Amino acid sequence: MNDESPDLQTSSAPGETRAQPDAGSEPTAVKKKRSKISARAATAAIEARIGHKFADAELLATAFTHVSALKSSRKRGDSYQRLEFLGDHVLGLVVSDMLYRAFPNANEGELSKRLADLVRKESCADVAKSLGLIDDIKLGAVGAGAGARLRKSVLGDICEAVIGAIFLDGGYTAAAQFVERNWLERMRKPRRPLRDPKTVLQEWAQGKGLPTPVYREVERTGPHHDPQFRVAVDLPGLEPAEGLGGSKRAAEKVAASVMIEREGVEGVGGGNNDG
Repeated sequence: MNDESPDLQTSSAPGETRAQPDAGSEPTAVKKKRSKISARAATAAIEARIGHKFADAELLATAFTHVSALKSSRKRGDSYQRLEFLGDHVLGLVVSDMLYRAFPNANEGELSKRLADLVRKESCADVAKSLGLIDDIKLGAVGAGAGARLRKSVLGDICEAVIGAIFLDGGYTAAAQFVERNWLERMRKPRRPLRDPKTVLQEWAQGKGLPTPVYREVERTGPHHDPQFRVAVDLPGLEPAEGLGGSKRAAEKVAASVMIEREGVEGVGGGNNDG
């Protein structure tokens, strides 16, 4: 009896179409090709958000790899940690240069405080969030809740690692362009006061030849466990300024801020310290 079923080992004649294998029997080579295409698409999407196309895509992948995602045979250096170290120092240099050029009248102390505020982990994490990098972090096997918390905790590190990767891939100019795009507005509008208003007012008064500002309690109201203080600050030749606060210290700061704003004193928040 002849077996009339087709011989699957026989090559198809030219022009003939082979039967397509079902999805479950897709060759390993095809699966790998699909995986590479997907990885390239994911990399391209990150590059678009970052604003830098990598010649070495492996650098970008490393920048997003947490140590928990490494196989036991791989070294910790294959995680983002080394890139984070590099990026931290590149960020500091670029921001220092930006500050030096943007605030020509600010002294070393003022520049240092501005720098510390701009390069702290919270600022880096804000940049990473704004670029949508949180979901690109590669973590090891952790629970959903733990994974979400871990991603948030390493966001600042990832941002610095990305800067380090850009520096290695494209040089200082590429890294500086990334930092300037994402830190320029933050530099112009600091997210928190840079200096204590009492210190600013005292230095301003000394620069004008005035004595040290005098703070006096005007009124205390409210219950003992939740008092409210009204404090005035006095300087010769100027109208007193008053502030309210839950403590004398807090009220003094408000009073100093009121006088600073009224007299046009610079050195708090976004102003430079040119006295």
